[in-house]
Amino acid sequence: MAADPFLAAVAEEVLAMPEAQLAAAVPQMTARLLADGEAVLEAWLVAHRRRPGAGRVEGYRLLGLHRQAARGVPSFNACRESCRELIYQCNMAVAAEDQAERGRRLRLAAMVGRHLALFVGGKLEEAGLGEFCCSARPLHAAPDMAMRPGPGV
Repeated sequence: MAADPFLAAVAEEVLAMPEAQLAAAVPQMTARLLADGEAVLEAWLVAHRRRPGAGRVEGYRLLGLHRQAARGVPSFNACRESCRELIYQCNMAVAAEDQAERGRRLRLAAMVGRHLALFVGGKLEEAGLGEFCCSARPLHAAPDMAMRPGPGV
């Protein structure tokens, strides 16, 4: 799946960094997290044969991409709050006055970013299975259960 690697690599890097190094890297890491969030939504759009736009919503391209991706796919709105939370945590990391708070906020942003990548990746994978809705049940079904015929078969 194309969306997972984007934020997963940055998230792991953020979560593994020592506190002092993380606090010093806030501007670079927040920029990477937001850019990688955009890349996840771009992957969604490209997978659906749509060209990612450059438009912004509330000043953020991430929200513009989300709006574009959700058009015609109501279940995609579920990740709107993840996009907003990623922006919020990045902004709070930049604004934090002490090192511990900067690190905490950046780690939260990384976790939200990873969640966004997993959500979009799951939606892409489920679409490939031919069942495109909010239900992730087919993704979590045990392999042996997925192959068994249903009742009356």
